[in-house]
Amino acid sequence: MLDREQLETFATVAEEQSFEKAAVKLNITRGAVSQRLKALEESVAAVLLVREKPVLPTPAGEILLRHVQAMRLFESAALNELNPTPRHHEPVALAIAVNADSLATWFPLVLHRILLNRQMAIEVISDDQDHTAARLVRGEVIGCISTDARPAVSFLAKPLGAMTYRCCAAPAYAAEHFRDGLTVQGVLSTTAVLFNRKDALHDDFLRRVFGFSIDRYARHYLPSPAALLNAIVIGGGYGLVPSAQCESLIRDGQLIDLAPEHAVDVALHWHHWMLEPPLAQDITALIVEVAHGQLKQAPMTDTAVFGRQSALGSDGDGSGNGYRDGDREPLPDQVVATRPDVNSPVDRETRSASPRSTPDQDST
Repeated sequence: MLDREQLETFATVAEEQSFEKAAVKLNITRGAVSQRLKALEESVAAVLLVREKPVLPTPAGEILLRHVQAMRLFESAALNELNPTPRHHEPVALAIAVNADSLATWFPLVLHRILLNRQMAIEVISDDQDHTAARLVRGEVIGCISTDARPAVSFLAKPLGAMTYRCCAAPAYAAEHFRDGLTVQGVLSTTAVLFNRKDALHDDFLRRVFGFSIDRYARHYLPSPAALLNAIVIGGGYGLVPSAQCESLIRDGQLIDLAPEHAVDVALHWHHWMLEPPLAQDITALIVEVAHGQLKQAPMTDTAVFGRQSALGSDGDGSGNGYRDGDREPLPDQVVATRPDVNSPVDRETRSASPRSTPDQDST
């Protein structure tokens, strides 16, 4: 049996990404932290942390970190059942990773219900598309929103629906630069507004419109959905905006859809643990419920292998899907179902990644 004190020390180092910060948080010496960690590594016969700056879990550490987080959630659930009065125990801390466009549009409806729940203290991480899934694999979050329909090993992915993006510009800007509509000449002579340097959604959009890639155009980078939208409204450039943000502005004449026949649908999925504690199940069910009411739901077409249902039962459409990473064989207890046929361009969302380096010594 693993030592709880050693497990909590390991998890604290992984969460703080520093031996010194973990020592301060646990109110023990730096040496005591190292001793507990070494004892735990000996008991599991594996190196658990990469001793670099920042300190990160190894693949074995990622597994154990998820175990500690699940243990905390199961303990909180047990305490709630034994004594449901909120004031008798602290809320359990949970972290999830959400892409910026979701956070700016439909996800506040999820947060409204989570924040009113006194059983949990939520941390929402709005991360770059190349890093949110890595946070899930490392155990830093219990779930993340991604465009990748295929989860990593030991995780599942539920389809949420699609966010629709429209290419917009202010009327005066469109009249000056796109008098003849969205043309290659117009694209090359003006400035697009993108989320950040890793935002490939605009490149994919241009490739779909013209049938070939265009990369030599000027760009503004504004890593905030609100700032990006405002830049387009004031005539600072043109770009792709979620329909939820721009539809009313288009109706009011403040924006023009430059390519109404080329709206872009980005399919989203909620990635989460395969075996979820009760509170994590509640969050998964809530996110799926809200997303299915707010996002575009495509007709069910091509077949895919979907995952087992959570202990809460059906989420409304029974669409809990998941593959093991790297194969196409059904997971145990899976059934064959269909998934939405929604285009998922390379975009602002996430791809799984996991550190694979091996440590040699303790450092901050």
